[in-house]
Amino acid sequence: MPEWVEVIIRSISIIFGLFLITKLLGKKQLSKLSFFEYITGITVGDIAGTLSMDIELNLVNGISSILIWSLFPLIISIFSLKSKGFRDIVEGKATTFIQDGKILEGNMKKEKYSADELLEQLRKKDIFQVSDVDFAIFETNGELSVLLKKEKQPVKWEDMFNKKVKFYERPITIISDGTFLENTIYEAGYSLDWVRENLQSRKKDVKDVFLGQIDSSGGIFLDYYHDHLEIKKEKENGEN
Repeated sequence: MPEWVEVIIRSISIIFGLFLITKLLGKKQLSKLSFFEYITGITVGDIAGTLSMDIELNLVNGISSILIWSLFPLIISIFSLKSKGFRDIVEGKATTFIQDGKILEGNMKKEKYSADELLEQLRKKDIFQVSDVDFAIFETNGELSVLLKKEKQPVKWEDMFNKKVKFYERPITIISDGTFLENTIYEAGYSLDWVRENLQSRKKDVKDVFLGQIDSSGGIFLDYYHDHLEIKKEKENGEN
């Protein structure tokens, strides 16, 4: 078989293989890459390119290597979904850069983030004055999420009909993946016992909660695991 034909066959096979692996990993891997996933993507691409061009390399060994490098992030993602502690270790935690309109220089220094880089990211969001920002957080994927002060936010439909506009603070996440975020609860001025009492009043345990947040008025929003199944059952009972 001519070498150029073998190169074509190898390349087409690897392209289809990478396509299937990408579908297996899911859309999240395309939109949000952690540092580890970024390194893995580079390595897999390098192996695939070398394997398609160098016909002296064993194709089976190369594909085995690509599978190992590709499936490892998938395995990590599965464990991350099951354990928040493991997810914090692998993906890291988001870091607050601006809180109550004040820049937290210590947090920026910890992330090796300069003032110029912060201003650049704000300008990309059409924000040219730091004084307009109430809260900004540096996400684990390297993006900056920003909450403008209420008076700087675009007018909402509800604001046009309310004479008194409420100045809402950002919601505080107190439960994630069935686990209490104790530090956040105490920093917000609440107690763990108070949160537990709210759960007991709803006849729920923390393990039943996928996500829990406190709003500016002290109300608790809870999203439960498999709550869509409960809604489906209620609809079916209503129809019967």
